Amino acid sequence: MEANQGTTSLWLLPTAKTAPRRLTHCGEKDGQPAWSPRGDCIAFVARRGQQGRKDETAQLYLISPDGGEAERKSRFAPGIESFKWLPDGRRIVFAAWVWPELKGAAAQARRHRQFTERKESGHATGEAFHRHWDRNLPMGRVLHLLLLDLRSGRVTDLFEGTRYELPRNGTGNAVYDLSPDGRHLAFVHDPAPVPLAGNRLALVELDLRRGRFTSLADDPAWDFGAPRYGPDGRRIAVTAAHVGRKHTALAWPALVVPGQGWRVLGQERERAVDGALRWAADGSAILYAAEARGRCHLWRQPLADAEASVAFEGGWVQGFDAAAGTVVVAADRAVHPVRVHAWRGGGGAPQRLERFNDVLLERVDFGAVREVAVTGALGDAVQMWLTFPSGFDATKKHPLMQVIHGGPYTAAGDTFGYRWNTHLLASRGHVVAQVNYHGSSGFGFAFRDSIVGRQGELELQDIEAGSDWLLAQRWADPARLSAAGGSYGGFLVAWMNGHVPTGRYRAYVCHAGVFDRVASFSADSYPMRPKDLAARYWEDLPRVLAQNPATFAARMDTPTLVIHGALDYRVPDCNGLACYNTLKARGVPARLLWFPDENHWVLKPRNSKQWYGEVLDWIEARAGPVRRAAGRRARRSPATP
Repeated sequence: MEANQGTTSLWLLPTAKTAPRRLTHCGEKDGQPAWSPRGDCIAFVARRGQQGRKDETAQLYLISPDGGEAERKSRFAPGIESFKWLPDGRRIVFAAWVWPELKGAAAQARRHRQFTERKESGHATGEAFHRHWDRNLPMGRVLHLLLLDLRSGRVTDLFEGTRYELPRNGTGNAVYDLSPDGRHLAFVHDPAPVPLAGNRLALVELDLRRGRFTSLADDPAWDFGAPRYGPDGRRIAVTAAHVGRKHTALAWPALVVPGQGWRVLGQERERAVDGALRWAADGSAILYAAEARGRCHLWRQPLADAEASVAFEGGWVQGFDAAAGTVVVAADRAVHPVRVHAWRGGGGAPQRLERFNDVLLERVDFGAVREVAVTGALGDAVQMWLTFPSGFDATKKHPLMQVIHGGPYTAAGDTFGYRWNTHLLASRGHVVAQVNYHGSSGFGFAFRDSIVGRQGELELQDIEAGSDWLLAQRWADPARLSAAGGSYGGFLVAWMNGHVPTGRYRAYVCHAGVFDRVASFSADSYPMRPKDLAARYWEDLPRVLAQNPATFAARMDTPTLVIHGALDYRVPDCNGLACYNTLKARGVPARLLWFPDENHWVLKPRNSKQWYGEVLDWIEARAGPVRRAAGRRARRSPATP
């Protein structure tokens, strides 16, 4: 907190009964650790100081599992974004932003030095895909895969002289993979003449010996991702989404056999793969994480046309890996941060590998978490999560807070949030509710797709149904109902301000919310928004304005705290500023919290603390009394909610 920054170090978590051990101490953001094929060292990406030289860009380091000093193994001037080992343990494939017209690492280094020493600050581009999240994409550069020889330090650009590049938002190593024999490299790329966010991706294989590229899966109706070679090297697991049907299509597990085509695996079509794929050790099944009604489990999908089964039950699986017959899962729940478990493929209960937060959590007094269902829009059952304040007393009246998730194609669930922690939001006595409104993920395609072209309509009905349920409870204070939302949740808060009768909600919090659909065309995601709205503003302005909070500004009378970051390229801060200025111009009580150094999220420790203070103070002043924290140890509530 004093330094106002977070640090990341590497730890070893033995799957045997041995205590965890910290591996790195000197770096600020050591990350992406990966064991060498022989298990004799660990590679990772970091920016460090070594031998009198401080890294200007992230480089590759190796460290022994026994500890000691990490050794820098790359000096590639543009830096390393992600990497994977080749099976021989002598080479690394890595991704980097390069100038595609240049040849050789020396030329890249010269151009990089010229670029970093320039005095002008203007960002000039002719690209359609030119910014992502909170940064402008490197001017004139594209994302290539390169080969690093660890002994000689030689770097070879595998895409040099070709049209290929990795997806411009795909800086992680899930977009490429190496065959077990090290002869082939599979990757996804945007085959369109003009790369654009939201374009479908195709799968290509590169023969590393011959330098020959072969298209494996390229279908205008399908979007492929997350390639992963099987143990035999003859099959590749991928995700496949039928975007020709709808841009909201779910990503399914699929199997590609080079030279023979591809097919979707299993029979389940209402569950979407969430992230990376892994193979069972015997090659008989694929492991993947996927949401199911507000939870995210680890699933095992046999290659035969059988149903997938739950291999590890969430909470929320945040990450997993499999090697040598052992599966490791990092998962959290609403009542605890991420914990790491491992188990052997032969069965048995998962073994927890760490207890990093246990002592700290014993001092925290969490309230109960409960899941209920309400009848929402279209007569559908809609899930709502409740977080009660610690020491909740059902015989007393409590203020209520609707906390609305973003996306919209995400979900609130059984997970421990850091940016919007519901226990902290409930800490001053509020009962916090989270509605998984229409459009939320984990409830099938129809539920997800239902909001396209009428954004705000069904979601508001669901949120209002949730509020009706809350207000009907004996412990609810109907005079102290508020709502807060971020991103798409912020859009819904602004939408509510123009559609819900004044007085129903005592206060709103609008964080990084869309206020003006036309102005929001400045966002990095501008190619996808017309698909969600089912209209382009220059072709059908009335339909766009019908889904636009600013259109209904004359009805906005509820006091609102508006929060935005200047580095937010997903929902540019012109939205928050326009929302705040509009409310002030109308004489509506409003407060602005604007961060010059934050993006769509608030990440710096002191800024996060300020964020929580501003949100809780704003809500408390209008929809709840001061309530001090309960004792250090958790205690039984006077009455069950």
